[in-house]
Amino acid sequence: MSDDLYSFVFRGLLTEEALDNVGRVRHFGLSDHLDSEIASRLPIDAFDEDLVSRAQRMAVVYVAITAFENSVREFVSKVLLENIGADWWITAVSDKIRARAESRRAEEEKIRWHTPRGDEPINYTEFGDLAAIASQNWKLFEDYLQSQDWMRQIISTVERSRNVIMHSGELGIQDIERIATAIRDWIRQVGA
Repeated sequence: MSDDLYSFVFRGLLTEEALDNVGRVRHFGLSDHLDSEIASRLPIDAFDEDLVSRAQRMAVVYVAITAFENSVREFVSKVLLENIGADWWITAVSDKIRARAESRRAEEEKIRWHTPRGDEPINYTEFGDLAAIASQNWKLFEDYLQSQDWMRQIISTVERSRNVIMHSGELGIQDIERIATAIRDWIRQVGA
């Protein structure tokens, strides 16, 4: 390797290290969607290649939907916490949604050997419940969201495909594009 090329590569490596040291946030590309450590712990190679390939395609969609759903949960929690305070779950969420979430949480607590889905009660709500919670507290959300109907439509659109993915189904390209449009619209309106 020539000295110029070596110097160029070495400077690039030093730059990468410096960026990492100051807390650079890395954005992961599609090739990073299969964690090799987790994959090595699962018997993926025992399955038919076609099934694995189809599942890997849907894994990309799963990542987008899961990140979106969790960002909506964080958004709802943040707005309510900032405006109502620490007791927002009791004062700002309907009895029906709270009871259903708390019932799920109680069921999970019985299975102590399994990792729970989260520490907060909102982690036990259904995705559609997030729209209901925001609607019940609309005055706090109206500055962020175009309208209640718009919010419900976005969440409903993504939730329909979410349910297919979460139950090991496969989506067509039109469904994937619909999800992408809905998520992009939400991000443009609310932020990620």
